[in-house]
Amino acid sequence: MKIKRQKQAKKTISFYKFNFNFREPFQILIDGTFCQAALKNKIQIKEQMPKYLMGEIQLCTTNCALKELETLGKELYGAKIILQRFQVRKCAHFKSPVSASECLLSMLEETNPHHYFVATQDHTVTTGLKKIPGVPLLYIILNTIVLDKPSQTSLDHVQAVQLGQMVSPAQQESLHSLKKEQGITKDRERRGKKRKKSNPNPLSCLKKKKKAGPTPPLKKTVEGEKRKRSRHKKQRVEGGDGVAAAVVTNS
Repeated sequence: MKIKRQKQAKKTISFYKFNFNFREPFQILIDGTFCQAALKNKIQIKEQMPKYLMGEIQLCTTNCALKELETLGKELYGAKIILQRFQVRKCAHFKSPVSASECLLSMLEETNPHHYFVATQDHTVTTGLKKIPGVPLLYIILNTIVLDKPSQTSLDHVQAVQLGQMVSPAQQESLHSLKKEQGITKDRERRGKKRKKSNPNPLSCLKKKKKAGPTPPLKKTVEGEKRKRSRHKKQRVEGGDGVAAAVVTNS
């Protein structure tokens, strides 16, 4: 039975590696319910989880999951001690903690971009996880850790990618790396940046001076070419009829 379970887990991990670009070390997001079940069934999470997943792992939790165990009292004190040993991932509820189920679902967003495995016994969380494509689910049953089969949402997503209706996460990363190599992303970033409005140059605000036009050439005058004023002399001449007539003579 153990060999069959190991083969099924290997097949499921290969599915997530190939279709959703999961890589080692696998990040396992754990809540208090999983720790409590491991404590009751005497399961050593740190020792058994890497063997079952056949690779390196990172065990982590959230601040909300720890706060929830603190409020539940002494009954879950042992689970709290186990959970405190794991890395704490930052969530958006640092100032106002929420329930562990709500916090875990918010960490996965819509497409599980950080490639988390989720280990939980909470039915609310498992129901929500099955609606998100590419989320491996771990739980404890019959004193053993079990990796659930891919959900129908994950299978539908893979089928849509194969039909060309969607782009897989692996294809998105390869496209992004190709764009980086060719410098396409940098060009877009440069184009997207808006130029800041700068103050006008104070020298450009000054009024422009009018350009002096060409001075007309001075007229040359020759002393000898000055016009002489003509003087008119009037002479009185007596006619035959005794009428004096004025005769103009030029001098």
